Amino acid sequence: MPSDSLVPGQPVPLPHGPALQLGSGLYTRDGETRASLFGTPIHQGSSLTIPRLKPHPPASNSVVLGSITRLSPQQAVVSITIVDGVPLPPGEDFTGVIRVQDIRATEKDKVKVGDCFRGGDVIKGLVISLGDARSYYITTARNDLGVIFATSEAGGTMEPVSWQEMRCPKTGKLEKRKCAKPEGL
Repeated sequence: MPSDSLVPGQPVPLPHGPALQLGSGLYTRDGETRASLFGTPIHQGSSLTIPRLKPHPPASNSVVLGSITRLSPQQAVVSITIVDGVPLPPGEDFTGVIRVQDIRATEKDKVKVGDCFRGGDVIKGLVISLGDARSYYITTARNDLGVIFATSEAGGTMEPVSWQEMRCPKTGKLEKRKCAKPEGL
């Protein structure tokens, strides 16, 4: 997701110069212009709008975000909620599968699904194929793909310390995960 994307309620940085007319996707509260939609503001003549993005199903090479719902020794099942930066409507998520051979690019024979993901982890992945009739095949075999948000056993939000470990800030305990490299590093 680009860094200039806004979420609903976030203040909109207005350019200096003549006052712009606010279009769809924006509102003013307490003298401050805010976004009412997820997206990037666009200048159209003298107006500023945030276009409504239409959700679409995943396709090959779509970047998806989702949460791990089920684990087995051979795969992790993902509930896909965001496709190419566009959130899906509530209740209209898709199912994806990360097979053990699609978790890492190297040492594929040494990968254990339980050491890479836990239930509830939020992952960033890339759709590699449409898979079977029920799910999409997803890979995390790139540095920028993997777990982006996880909760520890103690309930704390985990912080990545390496590509394969996250630390709980409450207890200091390390847990194994296949971490995504944070954007901008």
